[in-house]
Parts: sequence; C-alpha cells; structure tokens
Amino acid sequence: MEAEDPPIPVDFFISRKFAGLSRGELGLANSSGNIVYKVKAHPELRTIKLVLDVAGRPVCSILQCQGGFWQVFWLHGDDEKDLICDVKITRSSFTRRELEVVMNPGNSDLLPLKIKGFPFQKSCTIYGSDSVIAQTSFMYKLKQIYVRRNKYRLTIFPGFSDHVLLIALVVIFFYGKK
Repeated sequence: MEAEDPPIPVDFFISRKFAGLSRGELGLANSSGNIVYKVKAHPELRTIKLVLDVAGRPVCSILQCQGGFWQVFWLHGDDEKDLICDVKITRSSFTRRELEVVMNPGNSDLLPLKIKGFPFQKSCTIYGSDSVIAQTSFMYKLKQIYVRRNKYRLTIFPGFSDHVLLIALVVIFFYGKK
C-alpha cells in the first residue's frame, strides 16, 4: 500500500498590483502567479465587498454593518445567500487588532475562529480552537532593505479547506474600517 503525500500548506499572494486588475480590486494569485480570486466593491452598495472566483462569479459577500461588525454570506445565484458568520472587533488600537468570528448555527462543521495581528505590518494569524489555521506575512527577499507593503502572502495550513471564508476574513481584517 502506497503512503499518501503529506498535506502541504496553500499559499495565496495578495496584491492590488497584479496585471489584469481594475482600479480598487484586490487579487489573490496562486504560486504560479495566476489570479485565483478577486475582491472588489459591490457596484451599487459601498458597504458590500464581493469575493469573485477565477471566472468572475461572486462566491461570497462581505457586508459591513453599523457598530463595527461584519457579516459574511455565501452567494448562490442572483438573490440567494446564506449567512456564514458574524465578525466583530474585540480589540483595536493603532498597532494591534483582534477579531472574533461567530459562526452561523447552520454551519456547525466550522470552528469558532479568532484573528489577531498587526494591520500595518500585513501580519495576522487565524486561530481555530487551539491551532493555527492560516497566517499572513510580507514578501521578504534576502538582502532587501526596504520591504514593500503592496504584496503579501496568505498561508493556509492543512486541515481547513474553506479558502474563500479565510480570504473574506483577511479582507475584513486588513481593509475593514471601524
């Protein structure tokens, strides 16, 4: 019997500077440099951001509500949507931010999540129960004196397959306003 390959982390590279992106869009590329997901503002409502798949179809939406919290929805067709989770700020200062993710009771297979990090440094860690599910970091190069802040990496560790939800949470962490 052959041994299975060990699961490996999945990396997405995040930037607004990828070729083919419109102004205001955020792109997520795989390790080959191909854009896999895009995040853009809703064409009519400024409080909604959409996560689009590679074909340009909306996969989920992020709704900014009053009082410093957000809701994330799966999108099915034109008018159907399912609430995935509510996200609220539990700590926010100039340098540090923490978010708590409260899952919709219908999504019982998803763990409650917490996000902690430093928005200015494009650094955050997403925790589920006792383990690290994903984290972001700058793209460093050897002998690089100045670190550019326009491109960073999202690493999703094995065991959590809902990449779109993690992308939505990273967008809320870095681009959500209080």
